[in-house]
Amino acid sequence: MTNAVQSLEATLEEIFRRTGPRLVVAAPLGLGKPHRLLNALYDAVAGDPSRTMHLFTALSLTPPALGSGLQRRFLEPFLARHFGEDFPALKYVHALRQNALPENIRVEEFYLQSGAMLGSHQAQQDYTSLNYTHVARTVAARGINMLVQKVAREPGGSRLSLSCNPDLTFDLLDEVSLQGAARPLLVAEVDPNLPYIGGTACVDADFFDLVLDLPGPAPKLFALPRGPISDADLAIGLYASALVKDGGTLQIGIGSLAEALSHALVLRHTRPQHYRLLLDSLSPGFADSALVRETGGVEPFQQGLYGASEMVNDGFMRLAQAGILKRRVVDDIEAMQRINAGQATTDDIARLEREGRWLDGAFYLGSNDLYDWLRDMPEADKRGLGMTRISHINELYGGNEALERVQRRHGRFFNTCMMMTALGAAVSDALEDGRVVSGVGGQYNFVAMAHALRDGRSVLMFRAVRESGAKASSSLPWNYGHTTIPRHLRDIAVTEYGVADLRGASDGECVERMLGLCDARFLPALMAEARRAGKLPANRGDPAAATANTPGQLKAKLRPYRQMGLLPEYPFGSDFTLAEQRLVRALDWLKSATATPGGKLTTIATALVRASPIDHEALQRMQLAEPKGFGELLEARLVSLALRETSL
Repeated sequence: MTNAVQSLEATLEEIFRRTGPRLVVAAPLGLGKPHRLLNALYDAVAGDPSRTMHLFTALSLTPPALGSGLQRRFLEPFLARHFGEDFPALKYVHALRQNALPENIRVEEFYLQSGAMLGSHQAQQDYTSLNYTHVARTVAARGINMLVQKVAREPGGSRLSLSCNPDLTFDLLDEVSLQGAARPLLVAEVDPNLPYIGGTACVDADFFDLVLDLPGPAPKLFALPRGPISDADLAIGLYASALVKDGGTLQIGIGSLAEALSHALVLRHTRPQHYRLLLDSLSPGFADSALVRETGGVEPFQQGLYGASEMVNDGFMRLAQAGILKRRVVDDIEAMQRINAGQATTDDIARLEREGRWLDGAFYLGSNDLYDWLRDMPEADKRGLGMTRISHINELYGGNEALERVQRRHGRFFNTCMMMTALGAAVSDALEDGRVVSGVGGQYNFVAMAHALRDGRSVLMFRAVRESGAKASSSLPWNYGHTTIPRHLRDIAVTEYGVADLRGASDGECVERMLGLCDARFLPALMAEARRAGKLPANRGDPAAATANTPGQLKAKLRPYRQMGLLPEYPFGSDFTLAEQRLVRALDWLKSATATPGGKLTTIATALVRASPIDHEALQRMQLAEPKGFGELLEARLVSLALRETSL
């Protein structure tokens, strides 16, 4: 029988009464974590050496550290506004960042907030490398005795929705049962801000043993701040968008490349003539290439797309709003075969309208606009959104393979990686020394699925160059000491300089095609390594086309379309004010300009001796409009210089 509680104290008392002093806890990734409850558990265990807590989770979202200097001046008011003054940052995350987690608390994650834990020995040692579909099996084997989850309450009803995170909970409980273990204590925290999603995300109230419903307003949901989209990202998104086939299936990951792809798909659908001009400007003839004709297209979407993605993000929202995400599926293989063959009966069409789904997802995470969209979606549309378990989304082998194959026709699986080697292996989750940047997540699942589906394709997107301060490095090395996707699963690779079709290619062909994706600055060294390895002929000259692969030439190609408003800096809107948008560009430039000792001296000298136009609004936002003392005067001059250098 469910026990409803209205205080953290009563919840903790009941938890320890049922579990004893040893907690082995599972919590959803991302938005589904009950932060207030987890922080209360952390305090209760950290302050009592007789208790222990072992937490299994992933993607522990918490606002970034404020830092110091100009970074703090910018971030402090923004974070307070965006997340709210009372946002409950996860205490165990703060401790992990400081390598200060108490001895009686252990946190084991299979996916980390990107780059946040590179300096944490504790987080690195307790990271577990798993495919997303293997997590439930692994966590069940750990002997968990409690699962905690944030939920939404049915408006005017009694049911509860796992809403943002039905991804692992159901699979985990099935695995616990299969392994013959006792069902863990299930504890829900109701969040009135969480959108209610029905269907497969719903459970009866007695599904949980404890339901914590704290009185009063709840803190804001964790929303990802929407950043600017670079020229490189926009070019990658444009190339990738031509690989999507009308009437097909779409999976996209997280980040600015996914947003750029979604924006490009909207352009293709709503501004087809300008879209074609954009592609021709980037790469004359690409739109008419055999790869585009066979794999995707450049015309507006008539049949539309069906989404099947572990993550539902802002991109899917924009595609739905643009009328692109409209192909529906039903859980009936014979009906789907008729529909795919263009032989749908009247009953099939009525069923699609009544119960068809246009998007299946396992968890959602994005901006406040995304949460508002989900919350306010008309019921007729919401019935077409299926939030469900990860075993259904990320694999074909969950018991309905034949059905999922006909539903996921022309599957296009778009994921981001950090690097790809010249032989087609991808580096997505960790560095050469083994330190984890993020995690494998579902990327391997989707790459493998693309090969398992006869008409599926995997597309890995990455920027050709990665920058750290004033240093630029190629993201297309000859080899690397760690890979996430092996080279035998190579398929399609995309950078801002083009597309390489690697499926079925020999090693020599693969290298040749990857050269076209390389930044010209790093091309000679890459070719030399390929020749030494015997993968290129000794007399192979530099490819003429790739010598034009420079940021300057890319910027020139896109500039007219930037000026026309087709390629806005924030295509899905921004969480920054206009002054903050100018400051984001300026502070990014300043960070790069002062990354070396020489650059720092030059930049300071220039700021002090050369007058810059005064952007009063931006300086006021940084509390530097009336500098006090030489330190603030120098900061004001530096910001003014950076604003001048980055003015559009």
